[in-house]
Amino acid sequence: MKYIVTTALGFFIVLFSFAQINIKSKPKVVINHTAINVVNLQVSKNFYQQIIGLDTIPEPFHDGKHVWFKTGIGTALHIIEGAKEKKIYFWENHTCFSVSSFDEFISQLKNNNVVWQNAQQEKYKITTRPDGVHQIWFQDPDGYWIEVNDAKY
Repeated sequence: MKYIVTTALGFFIVLFSFAQINIKSKPKVVINHTAINVVNLQVSKNFYQQIIGLDTIPEPFHDGKHVWFKTGIGTALHIIEGAKEKKIYFWENHTCFSVSSFDEFISQLKNNNVVWQNAQQEKYKITTRPDGVHQIWFQDPDGYWIEVNDAKY
């Protein structure tokens, strides 16, 4: 009898654990990728590799008009060549990347003559949020706005 109770209890513990894992590991919706349309694919590719520091991942089209970058676990940035001209974008609409060393990233921007701003749109200034996170904004070659911060998630 003791064996049956112990086995049944063990079974329910394992079943409950799997149910909890299943609930926690299956979000309703996840971001797969963000796509942007650019004028010059090579210029944008160089920017996102050399300035932002993203790594490319295999892209499915193999047509010379697409580049994919890994932006996190299971997420990507999809760059598509085909825009006829640069457009004007609002800085509040942006993609944000977190970096491990904010100071090193600022040095990278300085070394590449990239202009950045703070939340008040003051050039070469850094915003510090109430939680201590530092953040800046700048534009890619097509005018898309990018935020970089040092949030530790």
